[in-house]
Amino acid sequence: MATLLRFSWQPTLGGETLTEAEIAALADAKRSLIRLRGRWVKVDRALLARLRRRQDRTLTGLEALTAALTGEIDIDGEQVEFSAPPQIAALVHRLSTVDKQAIEVPADLKATLRPYQKKRGLAWLAAMTDLGLGGCLADDMGLGKTIQLIALHLHRRARQPLPTLVICPTSLLGNWERELAKFAPDVPVRRYHGGLRHLDELAKDEVVLASYGVVRRDADALAHVDWGVVAADEAQHAKNPLSRTAKAIRKIPAQARLALTGTPVENRLSELWAILDWTTPGLLGSLDGFRKSIAIPVERYRDQQATERLARIVRPFLLRRKKTDPGIAPELPPKTETDQIVSLTTEQATLYKAVVEETMAEIEQAEGIARRGLVLKLLTALKQVCNHPAHYLHEKGPVAGRSGKLAALDELLEVITAAGESVLIFSQYVEMCRLLETHLAGRGIGTIFLHGQTSATQRDVMVQRFQDGLAPVFLLSLKAGGVGLNLTRASHVIHFDRWWNPAVEDQATDRAYRIGQDKPVQVHRLIAEGTVEDRIDVLLKGKRALADAVVGGGETWLSELSNDELADLVRLGEEVEVRA
Repeated sequence: MATLLRFSWQPTLGGETLTEAEIAALADAKRSLIRLRGRWVKVDRALLARLRRRQDRTLTGLEALTAALTGEIDIDGEQVEFSAPPQIAALVHRLSTVDKQAIEVPADLKATLRPYQKKRGLAWLAAMTDLGLGGCLADDMGLGKTIQLIALHLHRRARQPLPTLVICPTSLLGNWERELAKFAPDVPVRRYHGGLRHLDELAKDEVVLASYGVVRRDADALAHVDWGVVAADEAQHAKNPLSRTAKAIRKIPAQARLALTGTPVENRLSELWAILDWTTPGLLGSLDGFRKSIAIPVERYRDQQATERLARIVRPFLLRRKKTDPGIAPELPPKTETDQIVSLTTEQATLYKAVVEETMAEIEQAEGIARRGLVLKLLTALKQVCNHPAHYLHEKGPVAGRSGKLAALDELLEVITAAGESVLIFSQYVEMCRLLETHLAGRGIGTIFLHGQTSATQRDVMVQRFQDGLAPVFLLSLKAGGVGLNLTRASHVIHFDRWWNPAVEDQATDRAYRIGQDKPVQVHRLIAEGTVEDRIDVLLKGKRALADAVVGGGETWLSELSNDELADLVRLGEEVEVRA
């Protein structure tokens, strides 16, 4: 892919390539209407100017591959047809048939791979790493990305043993260590973490586990190892291409790089660019070029041609399977999703209206960054009011009788606990989780609470306690508990407040709805009626189809709304009673 290829562009007439003499005659023409091949031909001045300065160009093999995948290349801002040389055309064909290549599961893997994990997962990973191209394994959470990578390590070890580096969040180091011990017990594993970490006497077939934080500090030391594969688990942690994390992992060379993530795009297409530019540098061109030619047309204008062009480029390099795909996880029980619309209490409605009136007055007088900050401040305040007045007012209590959501939660928990079932409750706010923890303790309901300050050791203990049935309710802050947990004891998932990003919410739900779950899962989303939550829920339902086409959704787009649009979005519905 680093090979330099000479590239020349040729004008055609009626589908036939012009000769060099004809091109020269065109370039020397003084007028735009000339006689050529027995007919009059009109040539625009811009084309004549390009013909006069026509020069061969040099492309890298990867640039040529990108052009071959789309069938076109950019010439002076114009997309023209591209004809690939034989070696690139052969590679495109090979990439299109990767999923048809047979592969044997390593005999020393202590597990049975499901068909989708073997026929496309392992086979695809092996083919891409053999080619040195890398890629992104973007299976849904719970479909076994970890075991597929372990199988790949064993497959490559049998052919050419080289160490594998796995980079993951600190909270997942223990999970990786246990999975390797379970499925590949004879593979040496090193947790490269803590004050005594070192890379001395590294075995050829060793797997090294390192956190993103350690990689930021030790990138230079890790770069001196001859890695066979470097894998970034939960690769969305490096989604900002300008972050220290993204820059650090780029310093570490390897024969192949793999990204593992269930959400290759959470908010913007630039996140997908960052992931694939790490696994396969240059595939999507420069970040500025990508934004201009693909990201802006797709995200802002829903340009179908740009969307299809992006899909053609990334399809060979991004393997995504969903639990709902036919034949992927037929043993999974059904999942039911319910939006529970709850009424605000009078206190909540009064607070909501006051916050809107006060903050909208400030927003109308502000501009630029100050205005965007006020918009996000307003949205946060309204979410907190919808949750509970004590959350917005930063009070410790009293809690009961003041929130429609809390009343709905109490009713749900009565039914769930009476049936002897377990539940996960997600909120993006640690403060709200603490209020719920205190409230439920007062009702005699046992809880476990995981948040961002929970250590990896404590996290493992909490998961085991919940899985053992020692508490029926697991409270989780969304950022801390949204990834890397196996909580299949739960048959209910409650989203107390909305993240306003379907991909993030699905990822959280997948803590319970994953391989190993044998009970139907019910997902409950609590939505405050007549509020910004209610209206954005409608917008998200219409946006999910686009999110599935690799366009995510966050909250930053809301700051770009006009004052009138914003006022309409956050207004309190007429159905909500406000006491004077």
